[in-house]
Amino acid sequence: MTLDQFKYIYFLGIGGIGMSALARWFQVNGYPIAGYDKTSTALTDALEAEGMSIHFTEDVDQIPEPFRQNPADTLVIYTPAVPKTHPEYIYFTEHGFTLQKRSQVLGLLAGQMTTIGVAGTHGKTTTSSMVAHILRDAGVNCAAFLGGITNNYGTNFLLNQPADDLRSVVCVVEADEFDRSFLTLFPKYAIVTSTDADHLDIYGAHDAVLESFGKFVSQIESDGVLFMKKELTLADKTKATVRQYSLQSGDYYSQNLRIQQASFVFDLVHPQGVISDIQLMIPGFHNVENAVAAGAVALEVGVSPEAIRTALNSYRGVRRRFEYILKSDEAVLIDDYAHHPAEVQAFLSSVKALYPDRELTAIFQPHLFSRTRDFAVGFAESLSLADNVILLDIYPARELPIEGVTSDLIFRDVKSKTKKKCTKAELPNVVQKMKPSLLVTIGAGDIDQLLPTLKNTMMYQ
Repeated sequence: MTLDQFKYIYFLGIGGIGMSALARWFQVNGYPIAGYDKTSTALTDALEAEGMSIHFTEDVDQIPEPFRQNPADTLVIYTPAVPKTHPEYIYFTEHGFTLQKRSQVLGLLAGQMTTIGVAGTHGKTTTSSMVAHILRDAGVNCAAFLGGITNNYGTNFLLNQPADDLRSVVCVVEADEFDRSFLTLFPKYAIVTSTDADHLDIYGAHDAVLESFGKFVSQIESDGVLFMKKELTLADKTKATVRQYSLQSGDYYSQNLRIQQASFVFDLVHPQGVISDIQLMIPGFHNVENAVAAGAVALEVGVSPEAIRTALNSYRGVRRRFEYILKSDEAVLIDDYAHHPAEVQAFLSSVKALYPDRELTAIFQPHLFSRTRDFAVGFAESLSLADNVILLDIYPARELPIEGVTSDLIFRDVKSKTKKKCTKAELPNVVQKMKPSLLVTIGAGDIDQLLPTLKNTMMYQ
């Protein structure tokens, strides 16, 4: 299959962060775009404003006629989150349309360019967006398909400049392990940030997760490079050159790390020297480590140390990744997408390092029944870093409830000074009564919808 055989592109689940990036690529390249999603969001509003036809009811009749009348000319791209019982999915399969998963199409696109694949159970969105920003800021012709909205560009997609030889274009791809999607990629360069147990509803066991990451790195081009966090055990799975990085040791690492005016400042040590005095606008020990990885791959593709320092100093992060919602002398509100115990631990540790003299209150919305079941003890341990914990109900996302699985599984083992459970509707009143000076919201669900209300509560308390 080649993409140039199609005239129309239809997306089942167009509002997803990865799906929307693909939709934008096809539209920029001249394809009519239409799609379905379950709910209207700010992202689907933006896609509609850009000229895409989107509907939000499961109704075949709402698929635009040119798409329905030309099965041979229409490519249907779908996300695994769409059930096989969806009436539009059934219609397309029964009427001779070509259906491809998002990951398959992304693999086709990226395969035409020189690909940097950024994988890992944590940190891949921030790291891939850092790489993309360094390349764009340094004048490298690049494209990027990212898993979050970058604050520097206001999008999850960067379009490359036209090129006679697409291999001269560097394509940065967030390589997602969910549903083994990253196995459609065959990158020249790859970063692997972590291989912790996650998505056990898909994999079943940690060994299967590790096996999948091993297969991913085996697909790196033999003359390419794997940049691997030092503690990982993937070196024997690839024919590519392996280079290690971490916060404090390896081929690439940080030194002279300090906090100045609520910012992390460090030197990046690499085999040829040191890039000194990098000052990140986004805080976090984990983000320093992500910056080390991003700087490492940028050096490999020929970006100068000076350009890397300049770009990292101007990198403004990704929405919902250590994002300041309110920052004043009286009150601080930070939002983060963390939805795995290791991510929660890294986030809260960094917040406490930044604000050692403030009492930390954390609001956590668990994401998925299966993830809550599998990691309840880990979540409780990580959340206990906060002085006060407020626990919301589980955000189900794509899952149906599992008997006996509620946020109580986490709540009972939290060891913080105070802990409360409440609903989203009750949360503003709970926060108003607590009057926290340092509040964080954590989770991959819809907790961010409460941020304007929480911000107002903290501003006027």
